[in-house]
Amino acid sequence: MYWTLELASKLEDAPWPATKEELIDYAIRTGAPAEVIENLQELEDDGEVYESIEDIWPDYPTKEDFLFNEDEY
Repeated sequence: MYWTLELASKLEDAPWPATKEELIDYAIRTGAPAEVIENLQELEDDGEVYESIEDIWPDYPTKEDFLFNEDEY
C-alpha cells in the first residue's frame, strides 16, 4: 500500500468518520483511481471507524506543513 498526495486528496471529501467499506464505496462512486480503491482494500478490517485521512495515512500533510503565509496574499 502506498499513498501519494494526489491519491489521498481523492478522499478529502469522504463522509468522515467512515468504515473501510464506506470509504471503498465512496471511492467507487466518485470515480477515484484504482490505486485508491486497492489501498483501501489493503487496510485491516477490524470494524474500525476512521475519523480522517490521517488515520489511514499518518504522514498526510496538513496546512501547517506548508510554509505559506495566507496573510500576505
